[in-house]
Amino acid sequence: MSFLISGLQLWQWRNGAIEGAIAHDVPPEEVDWLLAEIAGLDRLTLRLESFKEWTQIKSRLSWQELEQLWQRRLDDRLPIQYISGSTPWRRFNLKVSSAVLIPRPETEYLIDLAVDAANDQAKKGLWADLGTGSGAIAVGLAEALPAAEIYAVDISLEALAIAQINAKNLGFSDRIHFYPGSWWNPLTELKGQFIGMVSNPPYIPSSTVLTLQPEVVKHEPHLALNGGIDGLDYIRHLIAISPGYLRPGGVFLLEMMAGQGEIVRQLLVNQGSYNNIQIHADLAGIERFALAYLN
Repeated sequence: MSFLISGLQLWQWRNGAIEGAIAHDVPPEEVDWLLAEIAGLDRLTLRLESFKEWTQIKSRLSWQELEQLWQRRLDDRLPIQYISGSTPWRRFNLKVSSAVLIPRPETEYLIDLAVDAANDQAKKGLWADLGTGSGAIAVGLAEALPAAEIYAVDISLEALAIAQINAKNLGFSDRIHFYPGSWWNPLTELKGQFIGMVSNPPYIPSSTVLTLQPEVVKHEPHLALNGGIDGLDYIRHLIAISPGYLRPGGVFLLEMMAGQGEIVRQLLVNQGSYNNIQIHADLAGIERFALAYLN
């Protein structure tokens, strides 16, 4: 559904919204990002303010919704991605809601690592995205490995519904299979057949979750954040159980929190089923990803 708003009205709202953002310590560039997302206004049009003269502009939000949701951005720190209902990630525009964690730019590198780790055989095999959330990793793998078959799992039915919409919108429905459940559990019939597994599990220590930014604490699903007392509960589980599902030479790849790299490396070593264990940094130089291969 779309709504019609006059250019003058939108211009006046934009000016007030920028002032409000500055006053509330919200990045003012979010205003133009939101207008680009909901009304399709490009950067040049916004910079020149030429839309002020337009009689009507189509918007995905009504005037009332725009006003109310922006006020929640300022007062309640509602993430801008939840207001627009979408976020850019790699070359995609993904649908998001409060049912899913907002995909972060650093997670994009997981796809590049998966591609680099995959040999010719792996590029045509079965891959799992465990804890798929919005489906970002699943669609990233489907695009980067066009001959692979992707199995995406999430315990949240609401998250899974968002992921399925993203797969459909981006044209990957035929290559991504979605399953409700916990980690590998729904895929027991395919034990030993996966050539790769990628996951961005909850890895924030329980005591740290409530100290995160208000945008995260108040609005993003804690189910996707809280990794237990030391943040490693689900990482330990994945390291322990994944060898039963991966083929020999299969890729084990996950994201973790800064400072967990050496512990995760030792967990992989101690498990005894992995070789060529690697810890990779993100673009900011922070150790963020663990990669290993099944013996």
